[in-house]
Amino acid sequence: MSELSFQPLLFGGDINVYSVARAFHEAYGVKSIAYGRYPSFPCHGSAIIDYRVCADNESADAFRKNVAQVCKEFPDKKVLVMGCGDSYVQLAAHCKDQLPENAIAPYIDGELLDTLINKEKFYALCDQHGIDHPATFIYDKSMGHDFTLPWGPPYIAKPADSVAYWACGVHELAKVYICQSWEELLAALDQVYAAGYPDHMVLQEFIPGDDTYMRVLTNYSDRNGKVKLMCLGHVLLEEHSPHGIGNHAVILTEHDEELSQKIKGLLENLHFTGFSNFDIKYDQRDGKYKAFEINCRQGRSNYYVTGSGHNIAKLVVEDRVEEKELPFEITKNRSLWRMVPKKVAFDFTPKKYHQEMKSLIRAGADHHSLVYEGDASLKRRLRVWKNHLGNMKRFEKYNKKPQE
Repeated sequence: MSELSFQPLLFGGDINVYSVARAFHEAYGVKSIAYGRYPSFPCHGSAIIDYRVCADNESADAFRKNVAQVCKEFPDKKVLVMGCGDSYVQLAAHCKDQLPENAIAPYIDGELLDTLINKEKFYALCDQHGIDHPATFIYDKSMGHDFTLPWGPPYIAKPADSVAYWACGVHELAKVYICQSWEELLAALDQVYAAGYPDHMVLQEFIPGDDTYMRVLTNYSDRNGKVKLMCLGHVLLEEHSPHGIGNHAVILTEHDEELSQKIKGLLENLHFTGFSNFDIKYDQRDGKYKAFEINCRQGRSNYYVTGSGHNIAKLVVEDRVEEKELPFEITKNRSLWRMVPKKVAFDFTPKKYHQEMKSLIRAGADHHSLVYEGDASLKRRLRVWKNHLGNMKRFEKYNKKPQE
């Protein structure tokens, strides 16, 4: 590892961090350094991560201090600074000009990032660039209960500013509210603002269809703002627990040229750099794909990209460290990604996908983010098995098995 010219530095402690660290370890055999707020699974205790706990990890001062510390430890290497959560990406974008010379933070400037991660502003950009999205109403606290919507239930309610939303620190808040009645919607809004959330809420029409109507599109744009990789995932299963709602559990890669080119145009017009991740749903009523949001980073399910044959760590290293000219690719091969054991994957996805899922498993094109031979001590394998059991219980409690 000593001959490598770079050192990965990741911020966060969740599956996103672990998946990125795994990509670096698979491609280069390098152990990533990661700073997280708590000594938690899956990063704490991992053999592929030098995991460091920092309680105030999400403050700008701590972020700059931690980056400076690692840059000092590796003065002759480029330190690749990667945020694995919205708050960390925001810090990286706003602080990148204040970091040591050997730090590389592959992000757009803070002003553009703040525009994109604000869902209200993101939908305005979609309108400008011809990207379809659900019917949307921007709610302000001052409206109280005195407003109307041009569509009926169920209603979707989510924060315009997710960073400020989670900064409230109230664990009872839901990631997204799916409200079956007007009364339920008003109660959700009251709960959010009682928690101290200061910004707008985005209210949207519910697009019909189960989890299999969802798509996730992960992209990498190089240092010159040119899109170099696009990998579309067909979501077969999501979590439905209050705090995990919308988190991907099973993804099958697929190819859609028209959708990919439309998103490519938006990113290149914005001169976007680094990873981007779009949540999208297919609307069977008009045959259009509707964008929900953009994450200015790789998503928590990013290993579906690495598993499809496009290692995300290599993209960053070859672009930012080696300054190579990367080819443009849209993923076309099929692969299966899971964050759940096979039993959950087959029990909770429609049977029409099972034959291909089985074929990909037999072909070795099946990947679970946490199941990695390079990090497989007995203690680690027991902890992963505990995670499997937890997923079995959670999906039995919150998800419904398909009626077929």
